Amino acid sequence: MTGPHPRLLFAAVWVLFWILMNVTAVQDYVRDGGSDYWKPVLWESSSALVITLLVAAQLAGTRGARPLLATPLRWFAVQLRWLPLYWIVFAPLAFGLRHAVYGLAGETYTHEPWPGVLLYEGVKMTVFFGLFVLIQFGMLSYQAMQQERLRAEESRTQLRQAQLQQLTQQMQPHFLFNALNTVSSLMHTDVARADALLMQLADVLRAALDAGERQQTPLSAELRLLRAYAQLMAARFDDRVTLAWDIGDGIDDCIVPVMSLQPLLENIFKHTVEKRRQTTAIRIAAARDGHRLRIVLEDDSGTLGAESCAGIGLSNLRVRLAALYGADAALRLTQLEPAGVRAELTLPC
Repeated sequence: MTGPHPRLLFAAVWVLFWILMNVTAVQDYVRDGGSDYWKPVLWESSSALVITLLVAAQLAGTRGARPLLATPLRWFAVQLRWLPLYWIVFAPLAFGLRHAVYGLAGETYTHEPWPGVLLYEGVKMTVFFGLFVLIQFGMLSYQAMQQERLRAEESRTQLRQAQLQQLTQQMQPHFLFNALNTVSSLMHTDVARADALLMQLADVLRAALDAGERQQTPLSAELRLLRAYAQLMAARFDDRVTLAWDIGDGIDDCIVPVMSLQPLLENIFKHTVEKRRQTTAIRIAAARDGHRLRIVLEDDSGTLGAESCAGIGLSNLRVRLAALYGADAALRLTQLEPAGVRAELTLPC
């Protein structure tokens, strides 16, 4: 019963219960021929006031027993210690209030002899106490279960975010290493071009830093980073690669994982372009297919082998896709005929 909502709910149910008790008492009183409506209201209201004070004291006094909910017998044993207080306090206080109000009204409140009253009210309090404790146990157990579910879900979310962040950070050094290799290869042959590529690398890194802690980004931003990376790599393999871009309309705002396309293009350069002296044609296409985004990166010369399928970039990308989308995303590598490899990424859009 921690937090505002459970307390408000309990208070509302409690008030409603005593309103119904008052209405029932008045109806019974009228049916028996009574006409002083304030009397049954006094009887039930005095009971409600005293029991409310007892319940409030019990809830405050047993708050520290909530960790014992996992061992119900111990929790009920703690609650049971409060039953004698109900026996001792309820009847004298409730009946004392009735006597006082009757006296102010110039009347006398009559009831059975005190031994019989104490016995009867003690039995009533025992039944009430048992029902209240059972309801309290049910509400607290349900709330504890909900809190445990929430903690577990938060823990899973934090773990997934940490895993995604780690995987993203693993990918960025590979990207940086290859880009710096490209600049390094030009430093002694074309300083001006190397300087231009270094500035371009700075732009790429700035775009990556702008992504910050985000795991996803609009396709337009991802394509800007991919184009910059492609230009850096094409400069390194001058005259050995051609790039063709086929980007459909109306897909710029589709959300994709940050740096999800760069590993696919890196895979082509690493396993195909680097190993050939002939020109490799690379095609990059993206289009909407209903409510899905279909992105294709393919070359005309590669061979689909174990090495090209098991790189750290592709492995990390698959893990990220599974964590972000589950079965709603897919990455497929296909051998083309007579040569070439197609990487096809499908995502919700």
